Amino acid sequence: MNTLAAPFPATAQSASKPSVVDCHGHYTTEPEALNVFRAAQIAALKDPSKKPSASGLKISDDQLRESVQPQLKFQRERGTDVTLFSPRAGGMGHHIGTAETSAEWSQVSNELIHRIATLHPDNFIGIGQLPQSPGVRPDNCIAELERCVKEYGFVAVNLNPDPSGGYWRDPPLTDRWWYPLYEKMVELDVPAMVHVSASANPNFHGTGAHYINGDTTAFMQFITSGLFRDFPTLRMVIPHGGGAAPYHWGRYRGLAQDMKKPPLDELLLKNVFFDTCVYHKPGIEVLFKVVPVDNILFASEMVGAVRGIDPLTGRYYDDTKFYIDALPLSEADRAKVFEGNARRVYRLDRTALYRRRG
Repeated sequence: MNTLAAPFPATAQSASKPSVVDCHGHYTTEPEALNVFRAAQIAALKDPSKKPSASGLKISDDQLRESVQPQLKFQRERGTDVTLFSPRAGGMGHHIGTAETSAEWSQVSNELIHRIATLHPDNFIGIGQLPQSPGVRPDNCIAELERCVKEYGFVAVNLNPDPSGGYWRDPPLTDRWWYPLYEKMVELDVPAMVHVSASANPNFHGTGAHYINGDTTAFMQFITSGLFRDFPTLRMVIPHGGGAAPYHWGRYRGLAQDMKKPPLDELLLKNVFFDTCVYHKPGIEVLFKVVPVDNILFASEMVGAVRGIDPLTGRYYDDTKFYIDALPLSEADRAKVFEGNARRVYRLDRTALYRRRG
């Protein structure tokens, strides 16, 4: 497949050595006080007397610094520089409670991400959690989206295609139900990572099935629609290597052809991007053989879905840089995957970090 030209304005690479940007990190090492708050919030759904006060949640800067030491350690050991950092994906829990529950939880979670990015500005850039709730129109998320971008300087949000947690009760991402949110994303010039939260359906293991189902479902929804005709500058990142999409690329090309759609590079690849959260070298090789390099962004999701060490390599499964380093890429393509594509898709040159580096 031919590598397509960059659909957005090119940005100059740093004069210094290019950074390694991990576009997919979650706050999975949060202080226990946050978990206690969330447990009380959920308990209050049955007994309002147990409702905690967000203003009463006290987490010090020192506690936040200590909580991200695992991420900082892995950054140093694995040779990555900056992580695009969002609240724990499985913890977003959009299926829990009401829109008000989700709004409060999102505000608390996003504030902590902002504080971490402020405490470690050279290591973390914020990504926001949206206050989605099943059956509630996505318009409801616009205020928090604006707050994250305008007040916190976040460069993207996580967008859950299935707020029901595995039951898929809301319209597909391509339905006009979502359009007001997309209009605001385009206005603010921020992308979304399409990322489900925890599975509430016992048929679907959260990280092993529900996550990959969500990625694959979103990709197929994009194929069947005219979404990017309506929003030609809208940018979506599909995590976990795109779910099943690269492995079954021929199927999706054939389905698009049968539906009289344009080729995938014309239909989707000016707007849809894939990360490298694929936890073995053969899977990474398939991703790079199938998807144009301009559409691949480095990511690891550390410390995340898979935390163990692979006995076949002696390395952590989520040490994805190790797999990419072994690929026969040109220096130009390697620079795109590790930094250039993230700079372009997430508009990183607008951040203080990249203004300093530039």
